[in-house]
Formats: sequence, structure tokens, C-alpha cells
Amino acid sequence: MIIIGEKINGTIPSVKKAIEQKDEEFIRNLAIRQAEAGADYLDVCASTAPDVEVDTLLWLMDIVQNAVDTPLCIDSPNPLVIEKVFPYAKRPGLINSVSEEGGKCEVIYPIIKGTKWEVIALTCDNRGIPKDIQTRVDITKVMVEKAQKYDITPDRIHIDPLVMALSADNQSLLNFVQTLKEVKTLYPAIKVTSGLSNISFGMPLRKVVNQHFLTLAIDAGMDSAILDPCNRDMVTTLYVTDALLGKDRFCRNYLNAYRKNKIGPVKVDA
Repeated sequence: MIIIGEKINGTIPSVKKAIEQKDEEFIRNLAIRQAEAGADYLDVCASTAPDVEVDTLLWLMDIVQNAVDTPLCIDSPNPLVIEKVFPYAKRPGLINSVSEEGGKCEVIYPIIKGTKWEVIALTCDNRGIPKDIQTRVDITKVMVEKAQKYDITPDRIHIDPLVMALSADNQSLLNFVQTLKEVKTLYPAIKVTSGLSNISFGMPLRKVVNQHFLTLAIDAGMDSAILDPCNRDMVTTLYVTDALLGKDRFCRNYLNAYRKNKIGPVKVDA
């Protein structure tokens, strides 16, 4: 499972405060903690007013890249912002995101052509997020075909089927899984990702809902997830699920994580 660390995001109140106060140490510590917890990418999202988003994102990128070697996941709803900050990334990472909304593919695909960068692709367009599975699959086809024109192969694309809140759509997980399966049938090398917290919006015990969603999504074939790598319960769920599904030979990853105190208590009573 590819882990995209979610904690450096201006929508989080503590991060918003750190951005406003230019608290470099706070951002640096978030980066180090997530990297040490095993994140494969670190999402950096400013979530500020448009006129300061570029400068804020560059500030975040600079702090994170000086603190850790973990690749960035550059995150902005505005592709022109990503285009401006992209040259300042020190190593290939992940772009978050493109979609069929507002010509985003036409901005992002050209800048990652001929690189090792990967991209998250959302299954939505100018009409919004589709409720039906077939429209999501059709949008995926369009984005993959556009990517091929820039020599971007499916294995560099992380499709996000945009799981809906379970409180609003009781079929949310089932639709996510079916979309995942149909997309992977068309493009076996493609990756599927998700922001876990979306499904639990409006529900009590959100963390529990997110954990069970993670288990079922991994079982269905999800490859990556945007989550908090410092959340022991979530990371434990990830390691246990991989072990139970036979993806962790001799449970080595689970046991190593336990010994390194990433999951479970340090000691077990005899």
C-alpha cells in the first residue's frame, strides 16, 4: 500500500495557524513525523486565498524538502498554481490532481511529460461528481487517453473514484469497489487511490468507519491512500489487512512494524 501523508494541509486548523504565523518548526516536525512513520509521499496543500497560494505552497515545499527526502504530493485545486510551483520540486513525486473539470489535464499532463512524476486523477467533470459507476469509468477512459498523448502510462496514474459520504449514499462503498474493478479490468497497471475520511462525513465514530473502509478497499484492490501515517489505529489496520490477505509474506511487515512500535503496545503482558 502506497501511503500519502495527509497532515500538511491548510484545511487542518493547526496547520492553518502555523501557515498564518509562519511557524516553520511546526511544519518541519509534521514532515519528519510522517516520513519516519513510513509515508511514501507527503501531501502539501496551502488552502489559502488564491493571491497567496503560490507563495504559501513554495514556503511549505521548501520546509518539507529541507527536512526529509520523501517525495512531495503537490496539492492544489488550481492547475495553474501547480504549474508555477512544479519547477521547485527537488525530486519526482505526485500531483494532486487532475480531472475532466476545467481543462486540468491540459495543464498538468504537459509538465509531467518525460518525467517520472505520477498523478492523481479524479473521476469528475464540469457536471460535478457522477452518481453512477459508468460515468466515472467513462471519465477515467478520457483521462487515460489524454495521458497517452503525453506518453504518460496508466501505471503513473492514481484514479480516485471519489467515494461519497456513507451518510448520504448507502451504496457509496459498493460503488467505489465496482468502479475500481471496472477501471482495473480496462487498465490492469493503473493505481486506485482514495481520501479515506470522505466516506465517514456526517457519521459518528468516523475513525472506525475509515478503518473499515480501508480494509474493504484494500481487499478490493486499492493501491494507495491519503491518510495520517502517524495514526496508529489506521496503520495497524493497514498492516493487519495486508497480512490477512496474504500480501505480507510470513507477516514480516506486520512484525517489523510491531517491533518498531508503529503498531500496538510496546510490551505485551505474559
